[in-house]
Amino acid sequence: MKQLAILGSTGSIGRQTMQVLDNFSGDIKPVALAAGKNKQIFLEQVKKFKPRLVSMQREEDARWLRQQLDRHQKTEVHYGHEGLLAVATFPDADTVLTAISGAIGLLPTVAAIKAGKAIALANKETLVAAGELVMRLAWECGVDIMPVDSEHSAIWQCLNDEDSHDVARILLTASGGPFRCWKSEQMAEITPAMALNHPNWQMGAKITIDSATLMNKGLEVIEARWLFDINYDNINVVIHPQSIIHSMVEFNDGSVLAQMGVPDMRLPIQYALLYPRRPAGNAPRLQWPVSELTFEMPDFERFPSLSLAFQAGRVGKTMPAVLNAANEVAVNAFLAGRIKFTAIPKLVAKVMEEHSPFKYDSLEEIMETDNWARRRAEEIII
Repeated sequence: MKQLAILGSTGSIGRQTMQVLDNFSGDIKPVALAAGKNKQIFLEQVKKFKPRLVSMQREEDARWLRQQLDRHQKTEVHYGHEGLLAVATFPDADTVLTAISGAIGLLPTVAAIKAGKAIALANKETLVAAGELVMRLAWECGVDIMPVDSEHSAIWQCLNDEDSHDVARILLTASGGPFRCWKSEQMAEITPAMALNHPNWQMGAKITIDSATLMNKGLEVIEARWLFDINYDNINVVIHPQSIIHSMVEFNDGSVLAQMGVPDMRLPIQYALLYPRRPAGNAPRLQWPVSELTFEMPDFERFPSLSLAFQAGRVGKTMPAVLNAANEVAVNAFLAGRIKFTAIPKLVAKVMEEHSPFKYDSLEEIMETDNWARRRAEEIII
């Protein structure tokens, strides 16, 4: 039986993972869980799955959780950064699902790799900020990194048993978000409520806003570069509004393999956790015939965040970490009503312009760069 630790069990990916586990209780057992502030959902998860170690973000929530649990339930309760690391490195776990949103997932993911855990990666910011370091470390530690994002899962499935030298390019599909057909002059009036209304996917707030700006697709481009060891010139983004084809791989002979499915994260979660098996699960199936599959090229002028991500990726060094950190600050500011939707890429671009990228050798340098970019972004907003 696979022993699973989950970082971010009450988030969108975490909750859907629990649904997958309901179907495969004989195959996977969650032995360690970490959550943020959603204590009621976390309490229900802990009572149901009875993990041996759990952690919450705040000490007061951890105290509350401990009081709510039956005194006979043998679950260790931790909190804060140390608790997050304890879950990521829990000795009994063999696989860690990293489902925390943002760069906060970087340190525990690295800790899990160093501890020899297989990684089911749903935290793209880890590879965006420090892809070279993380992939090198995974290779040195003999650790598998299994993508959970639907697009990267699709590519992984298409590449299965194929020679990487035969790959001509990767085609990352994007829904285009809720503002795909909007004109530039309309976008200044976009509110957080409007941007959080994604046409196809139910996701957390940060990734939903990133999908609306197409920054999410840009981050996925950088993630794909590291996961599949492919140059940026060989990664293309294609707008596919139906979100049925999750991504494609074109080979040197002109053949294109695509992975299709309903827009539901339970399928890529299940594939990552049960690979290489494909048992029947609880994810919905496509209803045939599929009525429509359409494709468009992305508009880099209306969605400059995508262009910024390609730019940061090609510059490399510490620039992707700056892109990611500045974007996190910008998204939070937009959600708080401090800046307009159209100011998100402008803020990211300004911070990138002020940064002199350098080749990093340590995680500490990445974290220092991340902190600088966040401070600078906040200063510009003020």
